[in-house]
Amino acid sequence: MYDFDKIVDRRGSGAYKYDRLDRYFGRTDLQPMWVADMEFETPEFITEALKKRMEHPVFGYTITPDDFAKSIKNWEKDRHGWDIEEDWICYIPGIVKGIGMAIRALLDKGDKVIIQPPVYHPFRLVPHACGYEVVFNPLLEQADGSYNMDLEGLEAILKSDNQCKLLILCNPHNPAGIVWDRQTLERLAAICQKYGIIVISDEIHCDMALFGHKHIPFASVSKEAAEISVTFAAPSKTFNVAGIVSSHAIVPDKALRERFFGWMEACELNDHDIFAPITTIAAFTKGEAWRKELVKYLEGNVLAVEEFCKTRLPQIKPLRPQASFLIWLDCRGLGLSQEELTDLFIDKAHLALNDGAMFGKEGTGFMRFNIGAPRSFVIEALEKLEKAVKCCRR
Repeated sequence: MYDFDKIVDRRGSGAYKYDRLDRYFGRTDLQPMWVADMEFETPEFITEALKKRMEHPVFGYTITPDDFAKSIKNWEKDRHGWDIEEDWICYIPGIVKGIGMAIRALLDKGDKVIIQPPVYHPFRLVPHACGYEVVFNPLLEQADGSYNMDLEGLEAILKSDNQCKLLILCNPHNPAGIVWDRQTLERLAAICQKYGIIVISDEIHCDMALFGHKHIPFASVSKEAAEISVTFAAPSKTFNVAGIVSSHAIVPDKALRERFFGWMEACELNDHDIFAPITTIAAFTKGEAWRKELVKYLEGNVLAVEEFCKTRLPQIKPLRPQASFLIWLDCRGLGLSQEELTDLFIDKAHLALNDGAMFGKEGTGFMRFNIGAPRSFVIEALEKLEKAVKCCRR
């Protein structure tokens, strides 16, 4: 059994979510529930593997261990039923960096990138910074607060604009926590293959599917998907090792792989540090029991948030995530503007959450709540919010 209830003091450790509060929120007395890492200790099987390597006194240039690609191959097969080859795999120095690199390697001047908001904000920021126009294909909100892809809208975009060349897919989706079903992914693949669209599938949250949901790798759903896909994944979210950048790309199609991996190799961007492959190997060979306990604990946190909001904060409706430790809070029932909403969380409740509007205009009225923490820590945050809401209602 692992102790997910243990409180770890991270202040002063260089933790982004703690030691950057003043810069992003204007004050330091906030309980941080924003940046997408967890408050749990990194599991011992990873720290022990790192300590073992550190016993050697020389940290020189290092080759990639043979077990790096093998561990990823076996994990994808065992966890997600996806048969991949080891030469389809390449180290990348982070998912967001990988998106930028893929855009540079695979697109020409004047090409456009499609995203599906509300969605992780670097999907918009990175292409813009690289000089490419971003085209929006928003998700469709359903009556129960869930979302579907607007695939008819996507095809209409592609029919009318032949400069669209790449779509960034969030699978599972961030911030709404959607595990996309096979039929949706198959239809997406067929449309994108028809119009010559490359799909970058960000699957970094894939190993934390909740409540019986099963992640389906985009590239695995059809021949069309495999031909057009670049999949990005990492152990960092699941095993709480974001500070050790150990991400990877999986590209089944040879021609696409040669274009992307060749560019990466020429720039030496596929070179990792000493510790990244050690972390990946330890996580993917020894981490399944820990992962299962983590998922169970996160499900308990989700249920606790739902019960709290139902009984004590009915104006706020959490969308149950199908994966990961992020909850999309629908705060529109408070009747506040986005500015008033962020003021409520920051200056009245003293909480640091991600402003929903950062994920696109479709996120107006929402906040993203990180529940990857001891349950007492999550409940403490909800109690602060409850108190702030009551004060505002007086």
